[in-house]
Amino acid sequence: MTTSRRRLMAMGNRIGVFLHRAAGGRLDAFGDQTALMITSPGRRTGLPRSTMVRYLEHDGGYLVWGTGSGAPSDPDWFRNLRHASRARIEIGRTAQDVDVEELTGPERDRVWRDVVMARAPGVARYERKAGRVIPVALLRPVRPA
Repeated sequence: MTTSRRRLMAMGNRIGVFLHRAAGGRLDAFGDQTALMITSPGRRTGLPRSTMVRYLEHDGGYLVWGTGSGAPSDPDWFRNLRHASRARIEIGRTAQDVDVEELTGPERDRVWRDVVMARAPGVARYERKAGRVIPVALLRPVRPA
């Protein structure tokens, strides 16, 4: 990915996070597409990193996937998530901690085909453009002990 494209994507993310916070999550849905803000520690710095990502409700949790708009490598936010066992999400005004499970192998392939592609078929264009397997994670709300 070119440096200018990476900068534009980072700026877009900062704008998305700003709008989520400023509007209290009221602008997080557009048509049938819904977004959540996910915050996880940076894999190198440990500092909290937030980004807005599209999601689908599934199996008592939330599916997120790392297309990076078709970039040839996994997006930074997903690589950070991969190193975290727990993250914090905000959907609208509701914040909650979630356990992170990256789906792999046949389970990832089944969920990608039967859930993501069935409910968000437009995502396929990013997979074609990226030329890589798009990572998928299931975020499950942490239940109080």
